[in-house]
Amino acid sequence: MLGDGNQMTGCVPQGAPPDDALLVVRAGEGDEEAFEVLVRRHSPVMLQLAARLLGDRTDAEDAVQDAFVSAWRKIPEFRRDASFHTWLYRIVTNRCLNRLRSRRPSADLDSVPEQAAPDHQASPARAVESRAAAHALTKAMADLSPEQRVCWVLREMQGLSYEDIAATVGISLQAVRGRVFRARRHLTEAMSAWR
Repeated sequence: MLGDGNQMTGCVPQGAPPDDALLVVRAGEGDEEAFEVLVRRHSPVMLQLAARLLGDRTDAEDAVQDAFVSAWRKIPEFRRDASFHTWLYRIVTNRCLNRLRSRRPSADLDSVPEQAAPDHQASPARAVESRAAAHALTKAMADLSPEQRVCWVLREMQGLSYEDIAATVGISLQAVRGRVFRARRHLTEAMSAWR
């Protein structure tokens, strides 16, 4: 029982979802249920990030699982100078970078689900053209270095600020800007025929 009369069930006040900070403290003390809540809460976003970085759903699932295992082991050491979400982003990004580096020179983004076209009545010719453009983008992204790819995906697909990318990847702000710039330039040149 809490002093104000609210009952606790495990680490969660009844009727109110716990915030990450409370869950991290409890998980750091060895509370597996608190960590399971964190996993359920952050898995979808982390899986989406890994799939975008790796281009393969199975690799993405493995990377996220490895990241959560690592986070569980290291959570007692978590300093809370960043949010749990940012810390986890860093772990997942590093796992993905390691996988990208180990499988260079090619990466396949065909397994990443494509969003449905806004016009469901698109002509067959338009559908073929769209598929060809997507294939060209996949090939162009595979030609990026893992470091450029990670920075570009975090910026353009995940919407992170340059500062957040620098913190996530563990590099300077200037290095992030340079990698994103080079990735954009390469992709623009590679996709110039599709404009």
